[in-house]
Amino acid sequence: MTEVLLILGMAIATFAIRYVMFGASSRIKLSPGLLSALRYVPPVVLSAIVVPEVLLNDGSVHVGYMNARLVGAIAAIAISYFTRNLLLTIVVGMAVFFGWQSALTHLI
Repeated sequence: MTEVLLILGMAIATFAIRYVMFGASSRIKLSPGLLSALRYVPPVVLSAIVVPEVLLNDGSVHVGYMNARLVGAIAAIAISYFTRNLLLTIVVGMAVFFGWQSALTHLI
């Protein structure tokens, strides 16, 4: 029962914090410079999540052709740059990752 109360309390706290910000958003005017800077938040957060996952393995940095995650990420970046198609980027990136990983396991 305490777990249910804990989850309920956290849900109420999360809702209250967000509701206050949405309620006050019509009264708060942000400067154009701050609004421009806030546009960079999603790419920065995504990079902070993806880059360590791609480059780190067992606590050490692996940069090279033996890193299937890095090869898949490079392929996804290239496809994204040339096509601007999110679905194609995901499919090709994952296909390259799994193909490269499979090729490495057969070679080693």
